[in-house]
Order: sequence, then structure tokens, then C-alpha cells
Amino acid sequence: MKEVPVYLFLGFLESGKTTFIQETMEDPRFESGEKTLLLVCEEGETEFDVSRFAVRNFTVETVMPEDLTSAKLAQIAKEREFDRVVLEWNGMTELNAFFDAMPDGWMIAQVMTFFHAPTFLSYNQNMRQLVYDKIQYADMVVFNRFRETDSQKEFHKIVRAVSRRPDIVYEYEGGRAVYDEIIDPLPFDVEADRIEIEDRDYALFYRDLLEETEKYRGKIVTFKGMVALDKKLKTGTIVIGRHIMTCCEADIAFSGLVCLHASALPLKTRDWVKITARIDLEYHKVYGQKGPVLKATALDFTEPPEQELATFY
Repeated sequence: MKEVPVYLFLGFLESGKTTFIQETMEDPRFESGEKTLLLVCEEGETEFDVSRFAVRNFTVETVMPEDLTSAKLAQIAKEREFDRVVLEWNGMTELNAFFDAMPDGWMIAQVMTFFHAPTFLSYNQNMRQLVYDKIQYADMVVFNRFRETDSQKEFHKIVRAVSRRPDIVYEYEGGRAVYDEIIDPLPFDVEADRIEIEDRDYALFYRDLLEETEKYRGKIVTFKGMVALDKKLKTGTIVIGRHIMTCCEADIAFSGLVCLHASALPLKTRDWVKITARIDLEYHKVYGQKGPVLKATALDFTEPPEQELATFY
């Protein structure tokens, strides 16, 4: 199966993504001799000037998201020969529509997201799910037309509530670009003999554990969580976690960790417990791959946290 790298450019109208793609295609460093498919999935106010492209071997295909199907993309792949895809995605459509239609062999190489800074906070307040959708997979987030009166910390906080992965760039009016250097200290001490996770910090702990599992290997952790039982699991194996709201009520999900214990407690699903455990990295069928497995040294019933739903705020 031929692997085709896909370079995704995301953002709402007037966010600057078309201009950035134009500049990328004009850049001689992007001219590698590869056949490039420029796949446009929206009708923006700025049109591409293909006469200025430094990339010579390219073809442009426009497909609206409502017409984007696996059959359509397979047809394009069959009719046009190309080695890589540059995709401009419609900001008002969630990315799953594209992911569901991706042909076999297509692989995401890079994701860049652009926001128009003067309207970003309004979009985030009124269309939070769409903003979240454009940040969660991003390798870089760029805020165009950033003003001196805008707060980097406020924009930074919104991005980091979704993901700690992307670089953040503030491009000020006039063209000055500033990289985000705000340090995000975790609200708990990973180097402590025992990592104490406060109720309000479970979501941050869970995400950081999954993103940087290796640094937690062998660590001792204490936190409060809800029990989930499954008859398919061996005796002494449970899942402990919390319901986390990443973006909005629609994406609330139970986010738990496999726990091995020797407790005689009559545990039931939805019981609240406080656990102290060692974190190991092992394969488990709950994950379907290697993941963090808690080896409990202490486990006891406890009262639910004041706010049972965990968030990143």
C-alpha cells in the first residue's frame, strides 16, 4: 500500500490558512519533485494564485465536505497520480468527516491550525466544539492579526485546555511573529515520593499520564476515583477513573485506568474509592496495547468529590 502523507491546514474563514498554503506552495523548499494534490474543501474569500507556485507538479481538486466520501477520495486517487496531499479544510465541519473518508495508505503528516485572533474568543464561546476540533490534532496553532491588547495567557489557556502538544504562534498586526513561551507547570509534583492528585486535577493528571506515560513509570500516585467493573476482567482487576468533560457535555466520557488489587472490599460499579498505587507500563486487553497499569498498595471507600465531573479548567 502506497503511503501518502497529508498536510492538514485548518481554520475558520479569514483565519489566514489560504494565505499560508499559498506561501507554502510558493516556497522553493517545498518543491521536492513530488506530485502534489491540493485538495480544497471550502470556498473562501481568498483564491490561490497557482501561477506563483514554486511547486510545479501539482493538481487542484475542490470537494465540499458534504460531498466528501471514501468513494470520492478513492476516485480522485485513482484518476490523479500524486505523492502527497495538501488539504485546506472547512472550519465549520468537524474533522471526523475527513478521517472517515481517508483512503487506505493516506497518513496525517502535519496539522496546522489558524485562528483570526480578533474573533477567536467569540468563536470559542459560541462554537466551542468546532474550536476544540481544530486544536486537538494540531501540531501548531497560529493566531493571526494578534493585537497588543490581546492576552497571550488567555489564548494560551484555551489551547492548553485541549492539548499540551501544539506549538503556539502569535502573529501580530504588521507581521511580527512571537512563539509562545508560557510554561505550564503541573499542579502536582511528578518528582515527589508520592504524587498527590487533588480532585480538581484528575483531568490534567489523566491527560499528562497518557501523553507522557514513560515519566510516570514506577511512580507512586494517590487519587480519588470511581470504580468500573467488568465480568470479563479477572478477579482483582478493576478500572478506576472519572468522567471527564474535555469540551462540552456531548464529549463527556469515563476516563479510567486499569488497576490490579488484592483488596477484599465488596466493590461495585460507581463506588468511589481512594487509591494509592504504583504505576507500571504493561500490555492490557482493556487498552489493546501497552498502557499505565496501577498496582494498588492501598484501596478504600471514600466520599465522592464535591464536583464529580472532571474538567481541564
